[in-house]
Amino acid sequence: VQLQASGGGSVQPGGSLRLSCAASGVIAGINTMAWFRQAPGKQRELVATIGGGGSTYYADSVKGRFTISRDNTKNTVYLQMNSLDAEDTAVYYCNAAIFRGTVLYNYWGQGTQVTVSS
Repeated sequence: VQLQASGGGSVQPGGSLRLSCAASGVIAGINTMAWFRQAPGKQRELVATIGGGGSTYYADSVKGRFTISRDNTKNTVYLQMNSLDAEDTAVYYCNAAIFRGTVLYNYWGQGTQVTVSS
């Protein structure tokens, strides 16, 4: 099983980006999917999660600006990021709890860089 993240890049303050992360391989089902981020010199932090039923959680720092969603037919999670500012600059990682058979495993994507700068 692999998670492949894409959609990062450079944007000016106030701009938007949409991240995608697709899971591939032998997958029996996917439970919670999430996005984390890690800024230079800082610990990795949780940005948002979405459960199998669609329930969502957002870190306070991104509430009202970011939207997490998923397409279960494509085993893909998205992160729509609006009103970006410099403090959102980080490497963004997707994470997913994936069933292989009846066992739940935790997987990480490779990370995608988001840079917000004027």
